[in-house]
Amino acid sequence: MPFARLATATTPTCHIGLGLAAVGRPGYINLGREEDLPEARTVDALRARTHELLDAAYFQGVRYFDAARSYGRSEEFLADWLNARPDIDDVVIGSKWGYTYTAAWTTDAEHHEIKDHSVQTYDRQRRETAELLGDRLDLYQIHSVTPDSPALTDKELHARLAEAAAGGISIGFSTSGPAQADAIRAALEVTVDGEPLFRTVQSTYNALETSAAPALAEAHDAGLTVIVKEGMANGRLADPYAPDALKAVAAETSLGCDAVALALVLRQPWAGVVLSGAATTNQLASNLHAAVVDLDEDQLARLAELAEEPQAYWQKRSSLPWH
Repeated sequence: MPFARLATATTPTCHIGLGLAAVGRPGYINLGREEDLPEARTVDALRARTHELLDAAYFQGVRYFDAARSYGRSEEFLADWLNARPDIDDVVIGSKWGYTYTAAWTTDAEHHEIKDHSVQTYDRQRRETAELLGDRLDLYQIHSVTPDSPALTDKELHARLAEAAAGGISIGFSTSGPAQADAIRAALEVTVDGEPLFRTVQSTYNALETSAAPALAEAHDAGLTVIVKEGMANGRLADPYAPDALKAVAAETSLGCDAVALALVLRQPWAGVVLSGAATTNQLASNLHAAVVDLDEDQLARLAELAEEPQAYWQKRSSLPWH
């Protein structure tokens, strides 16, 4: 398992990863992003921003980097960075397939990505990822599995994924939507020749959306590495958008709302890697303070009251504009 590298890492931030969703393409749904990126969001400008973030993250102890076929040119930017630094051999590289980027490098496309979990899409995107990341790819995940996803029942696809696993790539899946727990539990039942197919799960979990926690604990107990995405709720837990209770706890810790929000996730016993979705190096540095936040029982109790009903949370997320 590539994540065994993190188990022996000594940096306090090794279990915080950097996700590239916010910087691999000009449009995304994070709040405040319009102020975070260069006004001219050219390919070269976002390539430079991505490399700046990767350099800063690695220097500060981050050892997991997460991309996807649908994150614009994130795989390309990551590959360029890796190729320019052949001496870096202690990182874990993950990507995802199942969505195709369709925005053509614009911010106002009708559809920014289209989902398809078919074998044909897997074969195509696996080739595309291999052309860019080659043998640096450690983890390939099915992007946003839901309980009705054909990826959970397609035996031909399972055989393809098992073949990739036999070649040394870890196979995982990510989840989204109000029924994440159901999707996780269904995926845990998927086997090929009697062996579990999936070795990792990447799910949304944060102070506002906690519903997947029991299922993620079950996945952890089953031996999967749990990767947490959207720990900042697409910016809803960052200043100035954070709820008052989170702002109050952050003031008590003398750190940012973002650090407290991510620390809340890091302290979960099943959380293997927690992703930062930072778009600037200042945001990244603030996010990484999560590793040193110490929350007491009173603070935890106040933060627990922020949890929303899953349907309400995901409805709000779907209404966020693409900036």
